[in-house]
Amino acid sequence: MNNTQMTTTFQTNLTDTSYNGFSNFETWNVALWIQNDEGLYHLAQEWAEHGYKSLSHMLMEFSPTTRDGVKWNDENLNICELNEMMEDL
Repeated sequence: MNNTQMTTTFQTNLTDTSYNGFSNFETWNVALWIQNDEGLYHLAQEWAEHGYKSLSHMLMEFSPTTRDGVKWNDENLNICELNEMMEDL
C-alpha cells in the first residue's frame, strides 16, 4: 500500500467526526442547542419518539433558527444523527 492510499483512508475517517461527533456544523449546532438549553432539552425528550423532523416543525414556530443562525430545518442537517441524539436524552 502506498502513502497516498493510507492518507486517503485516514482523511475519510476524520470527516465522519469533524464536528464533535457530528457530520457537519449545522447538525452539531442544532444538537448543541438542544442539549444545552434546558427548555429545548425537555422538549426534545418529549418528542424523541416522534423524531427530529417532527420536533423541528415545533421549533420553527418559536424561532426559525438557533441563536447561531442555523435553521432548525436546514437542508444540511443529518436527521439520523439528530434522531440518535434525541433517543439518548
